[in-house]
Amino acid sequence: MTRWSIEKAHAWYRDTGVIRGCNYLPRTAVNMTEMWQAPTFDPETIDQELGWAAAAGYNSVRIFVQYLVWEDDPEGLKERLDRFLAIASRHGVSTMVILFCDCFFGGRDPYLGPQDGPVPGVHNSQWVPSPGFERLADRDAWPGLERYVKDIVGSFGSDPRVLVWDLYNEPDDDLRSQPLVEDAFAWARSVDPVQPLTTGPWTWNAFEDDLSALLFELSDIVTFHYYGAAEDIGPSLARCNVHGRPVICTEWLRRHHGNTFAEMLPVFAENRIGWYNWGLVAGRTQTYLAWESKQGDPTPAVWQHDMMHPDGTPLDPGELDLIRRFEFAG
Repeated sequence: MTRWSIEKAHAWYRDTGVIRGCNYLPRTAVNMTEMWQAPTFDPETIDQELGWAAAAGYNSVRIFVQYLVWEDDPEGLKERLDRFLAIASRHGVSTMVILFCDCFFGGRDPYLGPQDGPVPGVHNSQWVPSPGFERLADRDAWPGLERYVKDIVGSFGSDPRVLVWDLYNEPDDDLRSQPLVEDAFAWARSVDPVQPLTTGPWTWNAFEDDLSALLFELSDIVTFHYYGAAEDIGPSLARCNVHGRPVICTEWLRRHHGNTFAEMLPVFAENRIGWYNWGLVAGRTQTYLAWESKQGDPTPAVWQHDMMHPDGTPLDPGELDLIRRFEFAG
């Protein structure tokens, strides 16, 4: 299988319609390991929260899957992923699935078993990558990574509940992730999924580095992350649009830095950009706190991410109204 043509990518985007999404972990999960391990997988909370999401106007979620959970229990992980997709689909919500992630907070690798609890006052204090630095650096571990990609994409590659495969979240050039990025695309294409493959540039330099250029070349559709002020998004959009493919922003929302619903949604509407803001319900990830937060900091008056309190009460009902009314301009 080869990269999609531009025509095929646009046909898929027309058929998909306007994407109004969020990055999602249930409020009971401190990271993706806790979300997917059998003892802490929480379908009841997921069902409740995705019901809230649908009522708020969302029609898609972006989720992170943990390689270690698959390595330990591949059939169990797939059963839980299938259950998640069933819950989401029942609420009219599609799913973008992420397989790898290079967010190495504090250099911590993922681990199985009970996860450490959130550090009070600290944003996303127990996040872990997938597969982790140790396996990324050890080429002897890569046959397992190949089996993982082929198994997950092969199992769900014709499943209409899966909207997109986001193969690698924020690959880190300093960690020399490029070979794994390239291999992940090759492994995924080898099982011939019907969904598009993508990995989005995410750096702050208008995506001019070599790794970002590679991501654009590999992806069937263009995705990107943007946490800057809405008024400064022009260079990033220009770099995305030059490829002539559909564009989706898969991470955004940083309210105290000019990255709000009121400011960003008009930009997305004008440029026909589907989107996934970061976070739905405030929970153990504590992503309502700012990136700069420190241990013991109180909950800020202006949340950085997230949309709802743990009981489902919206932080700002006006934001939900903007979500429900969002359509592409023209």
